[in-house]
Amino acid sequence: MFGLEDQKKKKKTEEFVFELEKELQNPKKHKELKERTERRLLSVKEALKKGTEKLDFDKIGVVLNGYASLLKVFSRFTPKG
Repeated sequence: MFGLEDQKKKKKTEEFVFELEKELQNPKKHKELKERTERRLLSVKEALKKGTEKLDFDKIGVVLNGYASLLKVFSRFTPKG
């Protein structure tokens, strides 16, 4: 109605893509981000092994889980190119 039908159809076809997904399509960038995340994950594990206060331990544990989840995303995403 009133020529707006085409606009609604166009909006539905556009798919939202995260900026990280765009970067992970590049194989070089994918490898670089994965390696950086693995290094940070190891440094967080080292901090936990050294021992910290209870409050810091909980916060560092949350960061550790975040990095582990990010690595799962990297493993499920295959770079194109």
